[in-house]
Amino acid sequence: MTVIEILNQYGFATLAAIAMGYFIYFIYTFTTTQIKKKLGEMSGVLIGLIDRIRMLDNDLIRLRSKLNTVLELQEHERRNEKSKESKRISKTPEK
Repeated sequence: MTVIEILNQYGFATLAAIAMGYFIYFIYTFTTTQIKKKLGEMSGVLIGLIDRIRMLDNDLIRLRSKLNTVLELQEHERRNEKSKESKRISKTPEK
């Protein structure tokens, strides 16, 4: 049977419904066999990337705390130097 004979015997609506059914079946099988496999693989990659981002975030937090500590120590040293200078100035006898 050719397509024209089926069209004459059953009509266009029936032929279109069968074609649409086959299209839906094709899309469903393609989705389940091809796309779901790829999504599973990408899920593993995504989990790995999230772990790397967390590690980088933890590293940034550590670096920020170290930087703050260094800045505080520098500020403390500056204050100590200023206080030593002021003590030296006050200890020098005036002429």
